[in-house]
Amino acid sequence: MRRPKSRTVRKKHKENEFQEIEVLNEWIESQKPESGFNPLSLDPLQSKMPIGRIVDPQSGAVSFSRYAGARKFYELPISKRAKNGLEEGGFKKMTDIQVASLPHALCGRDILGAAKTGSGKTLAFVIPVLEKLYRERWGPEDGVGSIIISPTRELAGQLFDVVKTVGKYHNFSAGLLIGGRKGVDTEKERVNELNILVCTPGRLLQHMDETPNFDCSQLQVLVLDEADRILDIGFKKTLNAIVSQLPKCRQTMLFSATQTKSVQDLARLSLKDPEYLSVHEEAVTATPNRLQQTAMIVPLDQKLDMLWSFIKAHLRSKILVFLSSCKEVKFVFEAFKKLRPGIPLKCLHGRMNQEKRMGIYSQFCESHSVLFSTDVASRGLDFNKAVDWVVQVDCPEDVASYIHRVGRTARYLSGGRSVLFLMPSEMKMLEKLQAAKIPIQFIKANSKRLQPVSGLLSALLVKYPDMQHLAQRAFITYLRSIHIQKDKEVFDVMKLPIDEYSASLGLPMTPKVRFLNQKKKSKKESEKSSFLESEIFDEENESVMPKEELLVEDVKDKKVDKDFLLKDGTQDVGEQNASEIGDTMYAPHSCLT
Repeated sequence: MRRPKSRTVRKKHKENEFQEIEVLNEWIESQKPESGFNPLSLDPLQSKMPIGRIVDPQSGAVSFSRYAGARKFYELPISKRAKNGLEEGGFKKMTDIQVASLPHALCGRDILGAAKTGSGKTLAFVIPVLEKLYRERWGPEDGVGSIIISPTRELAGQLFDVVKTVGKYHNFSAGLLIGGRKGVDTEKERVNELNILVCTPGRLLQHMDETPNFDCSQLQVLVLDEADRILDIGFKKTLNAIVSQLPKCRQTMLFSATQTKSVQDLARLSLKDPEYLSVHEEAVTATPNRLQQTAMIVPLDQKLDMLWSFIKAHLRSKILVFLSSCKEVKFVFEAFKKLRPGIPLKCLHGRMNQEKRMGIYSQFCESHSVLFSTDVASRGLDFNKAVDWVVQVDCPEDVASYIHRVGRTARYLSGGRSVLFLMPSEMKMLEKLQAAKIPIQFIKANSKRLQPVSGLLSALLVKYPDMQHLAQRAFITYLRSIHIQKDKEVFDVMKLPIDEYSASLGLPMTPKVRFLNQKKKSKKESEKSSFLESEIFDEENESVMPKEELLVEDVKDKKVDKDFLLKDGTQDVGEQNASEIGDTMYAPHSCLT
């Protein structure tokens, strides 16, 4: 007796679903905004007005409420399932980027979305992805309907969590395909069953090249999160290979804090008359309003003294510290850990395996601590509990990098503070930041509170011989990071106090760097040479370190992150070991859990 009833219930649900989709399609089509129009310019809808399908009681005429300019999610033409997921996730009011982009995205237009960090860009593309597949009545047998690409594994993991939250009541299957752990063979068996892929570029391309019957020919929506990073030279080869295997008839959405208008980039992705929505382009500031930003002059040889003093003065805070290279992060972390400042210390960089990186990220989210990191933590990561301070010990390569770094604090409605250490030779960066509408205040360091740490580091290097090698590598990689920078108005390695910097790390002698001597002798010749092609003299061992070791060791975590090249597959995927590239998380077909 129960079986017929169950069939009846399922049939009724299908009929209700079909009716809802019909209404949603009519609503979206009848009230879609004009192309090029910014819904933010409209007055908010009045909460007492009817939402959705409106029937005139006298004439019986049917109309629909306007959704462009809506400020709350329930005012949008989205399914009841999506509304339930949003409500359960605590999402009620929309942010500016959501108000501006969702009306265009829901009616199928391509989107170029730019907004400040922490402004809610994720929901601006997750909702249209889920709703597009829902209105197309996408099912398990239809295969891959949407691909969301992220430049880093940590950010991909966060995106996947949002997809699971908002899509909890939908019947789609979703998978997280990222590098870092074993499991690619298991993925190959199940990836063809997934409707939504959240992935890093290299992992996706590996499946395109290696997984039998992997099919994206019916793809409905492609999303690039942190699009400026994915479109840069580090991912160019991989992205071109991916896009060449996707259908051109699709919806494409690009989101980032700093967005591209490059005709070449748009052509590569086959974008069709995209809506360019830069909601903070006319804002007074380019960074979150609740962020207090300061900069101070700190000579190179006093950076660690200043950092140590800062940490000792903020033991009840959550502090994110940015350094240029993996070796710097390792040395400062290990040295400060042995000196015990009185607050838990952690480090995060691209040379770590994925499991360890995610573990450290989770720990930092939960407690007061100091996290030393390369720029691997500057893109998109949303720390659950507010980061109190972002400390940039090493100058960012450009204004965009600065914005992404400080964007790890003052997210959503939270406040935050940041401080940037600038050497006297880097003061041009302060002018560039201020010209970019960044309200950064220049302050003077309180030298009376400075606690010198160089003497303690010297003692550490004597006590722990391995630390001396780590200090040498930190010294070398920092000089290299400065030398390879393109902006010579800010970065000039010849202006650095090399001997004083070496001593500040605790080193008994300054390691000889051959390219510096050559540059002093012949400036013209050195301009033609590259530091990555030079040799570095290791005075202690009286030997020359081969350039191949340097290349593998640590090319600065900037535009081309060597660690991602090695592990996320942004080089030729065919050269990689599958066991180094991945792990996945699956959601069953019944729900996204």
